[in-house]
Amino acid sequence: MNGLAEAAGSFALTRWVSRKSRADFEHWQAAALRRFLNGDLPRAPFYGKAPARLIDLPVTDKALLMARFEDFNIHHLTAAQAWAALAGEGRAGSLTIGASTGTSGNRGLFVISEAEKYRWLGAILAKAAPDLLWRGMRVAVILPQNTGLYDSARKSRLIRLAFFDLTLGPESWRGALEAFDPTIIIAPPKVLRHFASEGFRLRPKRVFSAAETLDPVDRPVIEDFFRLPLDQIYMATEGLFAVTCRQGGLHLAEDSVFFEFEPAGEGLVTPLVTTFRRRTQIMARYRMNDLLRLSKAPCRCGSPLRCLDEIVGRMDDVFRLMSPDGPVLVTPDVLRNAVLKADRRIDDFRLVQTGPDRVELSLPPTFADDAAAAAHQAAQALLDARKALATVTLVRAPLPLEIGRKLRRVEARLERAR
Repeated sequence: MNGLAEAAGSFALTRWVSRKSRADFEHWQAAALRRFLNGDLPRAPFYGKAPARLIDLPVTDKALLMARFEDFNIHHLTAAQAWAALAGEGRAGSLTIGASTGTSGNRGLFVISEAEKYRWLGAILAKAAPDLLWRGMRVAVILPQNTGLYDSARKSRLIRLAFFDLTLGPESWRGALEAFDPTIIIAPPKVLRHFASEGFRLRPKRVFSAAETLDPVDRPVIEDFFRLPLDQIYMATEGLFAVTCRQGGLHLAEDSVFFEFEPAGEGLVTPLVTTFRRRTQIMARYRMNDLLRLSKAPCRCGSPLRCLDEIVGRMDDVFRLMSPDGPVLVTPDVLRNAVLKADRRIDDFRLVQTGPDRVELSLPPTFADDAAAAAHQAAQALLDARKALATVTLVRAPLPLEIGRKLRRVEARLERAR
């Protein structure tokens, strides 16, 4: 099957599955997962044989994957070979090599085949823009690096795709982006917000936040500027995990990923993912670092795929503090909300745990002093209410657009502070 036929097949399958009832979908998913466990998973040396049940497999994570990279891909490509390929054109023979941006300090590698690249393209088009596909699309992808995933889109006559390198800074390609006049924009929320603040001349039909946590404070600014609802694509090195539908539901990609959820406190969960439609790099019961809030109700669009209410942040950025009663954990959403609810004028900040008992709140000098004082007091009051033995220090400093790293308004830098 050639690439575009693979993409078309994936597009059709993704659309077909989305019309099933939940019961029928779960039956289909169970059969697809079983085929993966019996046929694809045993080809990776780490596993070697099919398990009786998924739950019989060990839980894996990025550290294990990177330590034994050659044992998780069927071509036995080593991490050293993959890094060497990535330093060149990002290819090892017919395989495409990519890497995460390394938000948490350790970058993760992935390897995919040509067929998987086109399968991914078909799936994301079916989820993100099935109604725009036949009219022709101009897609602008604005990310810190071109992973090679998007190359497959360039071979379709229906799609014009342009990649804009975030690390070069928006002003270096502003003219080219505006001339491209994209119908779809995929970019981190901080970049979309920058477009709004700088008045970029853009008129897309759909806008997707990707590659960073979408904080609630950014949504209205971006939506007001584009006069469109802001959608999300939740994607990581490990795969495509969720896309917003036309009704606004952020649907898990359960048609290609089997999710297990571990409780993380405060009503949040962290996912274990098994990517049952990937056949080159095998990922089963892989622990993600993300904190999610699951929706309790199905989406009104009728899709059987479950929804997320929110991608809250990362486990890395949970504040770990001490109290007289023992350790205290405070999740990023609780910390963020405390600052934002202190004064409605606050629309940007950084809250960073810099030590076991030290937290730093940064606000721009342009913010009113009473708003800054209210945010400082609210952050300290939250920690005091949890009996955390920690002091919040207020810093007044500009918060410029960071193009070299992901924006994390709430961040734990404990390991780096040691």
